[in-house]
Amino acid sequence: MLNRTVSWASLAVIGAIVVGCGSSGGSDKKASTGSGPVPEPAKPVTITFSSWVGSEPDMKRLAAAFHKEHPNITVQFQNVPSEQASQKLTAQIAGGNPPDVAYLDAGTVNAFASRQALVNLDDYLARSKTVKADDFVPAFRTMATYQNSLYGLPLDGESTGLFYRTDLFKAAGIEKPPSTWEEFQADAQKLTNPARKQYGYIVFAPESAYYWYPWLWQAGGQLLSKDGKQVLFNSATAKQAADYYVGLTKYSPKDFLNSNSYDGRIAFASGKVAMYMAGAWFAGTLSGEYPKLKGKWAAAPLPQGAKGCATTIAGDTLVLLANAKNQDAAWKWIEFLSTPENMARWTFDSKDGTTLPPRTKLLESPELTQKKPVLQGFADAMKCGVSNVSANKDWPKIEESLNEELGKAMYGDQTPAQALDAAAEKAKDVLAR
Repeated sequence: MLNRTVSWASLAVIGAIVVGCGSSGGSDKKASTGSGPVPEPAKPVTITFSSWVGSEPDMKRLAAAFHKEHPNITVQFQNVPSEQASQKLTAQIAGGNPPDVAYLDAGTVNAFASRQALVNLDDYLARSKTVKADDFVPAFRTMATYQNSLYGLPLDGESTGLFYRTDLFKAAGIEKPPSTWEEFQADAQKLTNPARKQYGYIVFAPESAYYWYPWLWQAGGQLLSKDGKQVLFNSATAKQAADYYVGLTKYSPKDFLNSNSYDGRIAFASGKVAMYMAGAWFAGTLSGEYPKLKGKWAAAPLPQGAKGCATTIAGDTLVLLANAKNQDAAWKWIEFLSTPENMARWTFDSKDGTTLPPRTKLLESPELTQKKPVLQGFADAMKCGVSNVSANKDWPKIEESLNEELGKAMYGDQTPAQALDAAAEKAKDVLAR
């Protein structure tokens, strides 16, 4: 599952850290320079890999295959819960003992790179025969870019779509998923019956900002200006989108309001909610955790607003730490995972894997939809995918305020317009520093 929980407090600590980082990061003892493929280590080395996926069978198999191909390199997994990944990595950097490689939410790459905690990968990419920057989907590549250089390689990704219970739709006399905002609201209302503890949709106050973005973009609104210096998310258009979005709370179960999108899968699986906005990862979760629901659910593109389609994209990225002890060997691991065949094995070609590969040829390959037909809509939606990662390095702190204020609006403590204005005031203070 893709990690979407990012703590600004953990990222802020990095501001006090100064880490040397050249074009390939670190000293010559750590990284080779020049042209041609990066050499194999002359002696056995162990590289550390921090992630929340180290215990997954597919990742273990990839590590075994890597060791067979590179017998002098052993991957040692450092397992950390996804919601603690940024905080743990920050503490390791501050303590001078970072892992060699980390698997990060793409939304955090800029914050770490801007504080010189990551290796600039341009030199490594220039020397690679199997991985090229242009191979990656532009939107995903942008998320790993800082000051026009790549500081990470996207490994998996997703666009956001609408999951719906076909059995509940049929029982309510609804023949197809909604394609417009008006249809979505009408369906949510028709599917809501509090007396029967059944609801049309589900929202989460702790993740209120992230799941508002598609409505904002579909209405024609923006978060910040292109240069990341001006607040735009409290415009009249944005307030209309927030009013619509927060209004969906009345069609959502109150006992899940303080939960999160991952735990919300329980409400969907139990039939408590009929519609659920999530990334492609959820298809794999349904197949793996709730096989008895087969035939009772489907996925569709998000309903479109006045300005057409728009959906959030997200992903996980492999980064090389600037103080890594074995940078060349660590690069070999990143390069190995990023080859087309291994990326496919990790995403759509794994048993229950339904994340998207962020390499263009893989994303557009017929093999993807042949093996996982449910991914067709998510792959198609990439054409209107938008990243919420801003050009401003302090965006995570701004987003935290936006999340907090919209969450208050969901609880009825303020109006959606007041929420956006309050978050905008806090954002202006951040941008003025």
